[in-house]
Amino acid sequence: MLKFLRAAVAVGAILALGACKGLEARYHQPPLPVPDAWPIPATTSDAVTADIGWSDFFQDERLRKLIGIALANNRDLRVAVLNVEKARALYQVQRAARLPEVNASGALTKERISPVQLGLPASGGGETVQYYSAGVGVSSFELDLFGRVASLSHAALQQYLAESDARRAAQLSLIAEVANAYLTLAADIEHERLGAQTLDSQQASYKLTDQRHALGAVSALELSQARTTVESARADAARYDGAVALDRNALALLVGAPIESALLPAALDSGVTGVEPLPAGLPSSVLLRRPDVRQAEHTLRAADASIGAARAAFFPSITLTGNVGSTSSELSGLFKSGTGTWSFMPQVTLPIFAAGRLRANLHAAKADRDIALARYERSIQSAFRETADALALTETLHRQVDAEQALATATGTAFQLSDARYRAGKDSYLALLDAQRSDYAARQSLVTTRLAEQSNRVTLYKVLGGGWQESPSK
Repeated sequence: MLKFLRAAVAVGAILALGACKGLEARYHQPPLPVPDAWPIPATTSDAVTADIGWSDFFQDERLRKLIGIALANNRDLRVAVLNVEKARALYQVQRAARLPEVNASGALTKERISPVQLGLPASGGGETVQYYSAGVGVSSFELDLFGRVASLSHAALQQYLAESDARRAAQLSLIAEVANAYLTLAADIEHERLGAQTLDSQQASYKLTDQRHALGAVSALELSQARTTVESARADAARYDGAVALDRNALALLVGAPIESALLPAALDSGVTGVEPLPAGLPSSVLLRRPDVRQAEHTLRAADASIGAARAAFFPSITLTGNVGSTSSELSGLFKSGTGTWSFMPQVTLPIFAAGRLRANLHAAKADRDIALARYERSIQSAFRETADALALTETLHRQVDAEQALATATGTAFQLSDARYRAGKDSYLALLDAQRSDYAARQSLVTTRLAEQSNRVTLYKVLGGGWQESPSK
């Protein structure tokens, strides 16, 4: 009996694994719905761009530590990781359906037999019988001759891979969000410091103007103008104090844990991020290893597999049920010679009439595939647009930072000269006020532009998938 069971299981496994290729169409990657390359100007460096991991890209040690904490504590990323675990478990469940399920069973049966069944008068007494049984068997195992079960397994695998890429996309987004929040906090700290310096300067200037007004050297109008600048600087200082507090809260939420003061930025350092020169003629095909694009492609492949399963449902299905065991009226004699039993029940099911259900399922699977294809192409188009925008701003923001730096230097010099002329009585306070406002605005604009330039570097790193020549297996 055991030999029979082993033979039956082996035959079922061979038939399942050696079934026909099924009705699942061969996957062909759709062509890119975008131009072949971005219009990147030639770079001054001929060096090949190396793979860049986030710990290499971000050069600020405090930011690297914050990103590490965020990767360990952020709740959104934790949900993405758990979704991967769930998808892996569902794939293992579906994959198990491709092999026979062997179960052992044991039972005690008691049965009351009527007098009529025993051939006795109806007034006679009946009889109660009992027997024990034990067996090992295979229940309703489907021979996957047309690939339905295999297609469902392939679809589950692709969904698992899609969730894995979704986790990687969530991680990359989290890294970029932490970096941008860190840079925003650094910029607002600089704005806060600039506001405090300006407030101190205006208070000192107002004190001098008040003394000169007491001596009759300046008018009440100039004193009022000096007071206006002081209150304006006070309002800016308070506004940036609030912005810094909000930035710290936003960063703490992303990190998922309280942030030590030692990990906060001191200023907006231009060396927070690092981008090596991009090679000219960078092909747009690098977008294919962006995690969100790969996620969309795996979803498309899962939809293709589901079509194969829907097609296979039109064909006959064969299921096997078999059992070998022993039956005895006494437990002590259950496995004695002569008590063995066996059963083998193959079943063929051919769909004849299902009121259009099978065809409707196939149409739905094809529609899902078309939807997945449209989303895949849309993800590539969005990725191309994001990358093109980041590349377009890379050079212009660099030039803008240089111009803003030169402007801040010029307005600073003009303010110092105007302040000296005002103290010497050669210029009116209105000229000094105009020079001070120009210098303050130029320095604020410089911080804002430097933040935009640094944030664009982070964006470029993100939209290219965390390193434009990084291996897809990473």
